[in-house]
Amino acid sequence: MHTVGTFTFESAADARTEYESVGPAAQTVVREVVKAMEFDREEYDERVTSDVVETARDALFASLLEVRVGRREEFADWRDDYDGEVTMAGHEDVDRVVWHAGPDDEAVAATFQNEEEAAIATLRRQAFGRLYRDIV
Repeated sequence: MHTVGTFTFESAADARTEYESVGPAAQTVVREVVKAMEFDREEYDERVTSDVVETARDALFASLLEVRVGRREEFADWRDDYDGEVTMAGHEDVDRVVWHAGPDDEAVAATFQNEEEAAIATLRRQAFGRLYRDIV
């Protein structure tokens, strides 16, 4: 088993604090991408809305969530010790699992066979949508 990412939270307040902390980075990323796309000032003002920056913030936050990656048996051992609710996606006959435990005793998990990076990215999006969107 191994872990990727950095964000894990004890509370919803901790998650909100970290979400706020990635705001300036999201603004910088959007600004640099727009510069690379050679938007003029008028196009920038027209197309770069607060929704665009918020989407960048959401994606950046989600991309930093800590995710555990392991064999099904390792996940089962973790699950035995976890007191919260787990939302599981995928097929039960698949050998590997990715999971993230959020605040408020909720977690998400998904099975995968070969594409670890894709599984991690998908799980992070699911974690953001299911565990964090309403908090942040």
